[in-house]
Amino acid sequence: MSKSATSGRVLVTIAVMSSTVMQVLDTTIVNVALPQMQGQLSATPDQISWVLTSYLVASGILMPLTGYFVDRLGQKRYLLVSIAGFVVTSALCGLSGSLGEIVFFRLLQGAFGASLVPLSQSIMVQTFPVEERGKAMAIWGIGVMVGPILGPTLGGYLTEVLSWRWTFFINLPVGILSLFLTWRTIPDTERRQRSMDWTGLALLGVAIGGLQFVLDRGNQDDWFNSNTIKLTAIVSALAFIAFVYHSLVGKDHALFHLQIFRDRNFTTASLLLGVFGLGLYGAMVLQPLMLEGLLGYPTLTTGLMMAPRGIASMFSMMLVGRLINRVGPRALIVTGIIIFSVGSYAMTRYNLYISPYWVMWPIIVQGLGLGMVFVPLSTVAFSTLAPRYSADAAGLFSLLRTIGSSIGISVVATVLTRNTQITWNQLGGHINPFNPAVAHYLSGMGLTMQSPAAAPLLGHELARQAQMVGFVDAFVLVTWSFLIMLPLVFFMKSPKKKPGSQAAAPSVAMD
Repeated sequence: MSKSATSGRVLVTIAVMSSTVMQVLDTTIVNVALPQMQGQLSATPDQISWVLTSYLVASGILMPLTGYFVDRLGQKRYLLVSIAGFVVTSALCGLSGSLGEIVFFRLLQGAFGASLVPLSQSIMVQTFPVEERGKAMAIWGIGVMVGPILGPTLGGYLTEVLSWRWTFFINLPVGILSLFLTWRTIPDTERRQRSMDWTGLALLGVAIGGLQFVLDRGNQDDWFNSNTIKLTAIVSALAFIAFVYHSLVGKDHALFHLQIFRDRNFTTASLLLGVFGLGLYGAMVLQPLMLEGLLGYPTLTTGLMMAPRGIASMFSMMLVGRLINRVGPRALIVTGIIIFSVGSYAMTRYNLYISPYWVMWPIIVQGLGLGMVFVPLSTVAFSTLAPRYSADAAGLFSLLRTIGSSIGISVVATVLTRNTQITWNQLGGHINPFNPAVAHYLSGMGLTMQSPAAAPLLGHELARQAQMVGFVDAFVLVTWSFLIMLPLVFFMKSPKKKPGSQAAAPSVAMD
């Protein structure tokens, strides 16, 4: 391999990975800044949540259209438009002076950023030869997984030291570098005529937008006890059914090819990725809430304690990149699931008096498992897929990861809330004047049941204990969500190794 070819690959990798990290980091870096944004923009907790929802809805709707825009614009031109639009809208988000402005600009930011991850995946596998595809997916996986893992750390630091606006301004130097390198190094693809299926786009938009609304507001509105949630869920389901029917009837002009899901490896890997997102993002939401809200850790300290997961993930991803051609993806995925489950199970042993060591080592174990799952999944998903479907498949693969993460966040939030309330009621029934344990507890502080300070003290301790049980129950769910992935792994076919085969790669070129 010539030095010029190697240096060219390095520049292409830097170009696409900088845009990938910028996009995936943005999905989590803003979360920790929401309280400060709420105060400065005079918004209610309900209103400020649209800063996240608007981004996710726009991104989810446009992500499956990656193949369409690549055909119409060419890979290089579309990537340049996406990066430039993302940088400009990031600046506008940081300059926003009202809630309406930032929600609108976040909507545009999600639209421009939707295809950055699937495009980067396609370009990476085109840049590396077949025998190095595992390494390519390891590098790509580091950007996709480490970005959101490190997001709370960086977001907490920027918010605490500067202001919430810098969670958006941080995208500018990274985006400008990526824009320059993309213009200089990324190869273009041939543009093709392809008509837009406007009916399909409208139906898909209603289905994804409705689903995201239900997941975002469900726990807050008590799920299906709310008429709004019921109506939105029904409309979303009907729109999805209509979209599938419309795509099958008019498959020659469909928004994307549903034949993709006839490929067993892609369908199984996509399903696994959805469950993977549920467990990963569920854990990522729970841990900061527990550390800050229950154990009293400062925001920056919490972010720093989350960072080892990202470092461990980077290590295991690079290791998997070297092993995947020798060991095989199924063995690595099974090993990764078991390792992650061990880390998650350790979290089910948490209590109110755990040390920082007991917080961190399960996080590190989880990180090691994540890298061993994500890279092989991303590789095997396209291993038997026909090349003409690869651009559409890259968008769908990223969409399913996003939907899985949204479902995971909603599910763990619901389990935490409801199990905390259930435990409160169960434990509260034991707090009465006739329970000697209550009198013994109060006597240690020189109090009795009749003391004015007794009721607030008992109420505070009851709330802490009930919430801890809620967190533990949610960690149990995360552990089981990974374990149920194991049987699905064996539905995947091991890709046949053929010299010169292109099967293992997603490519943006369409036949």
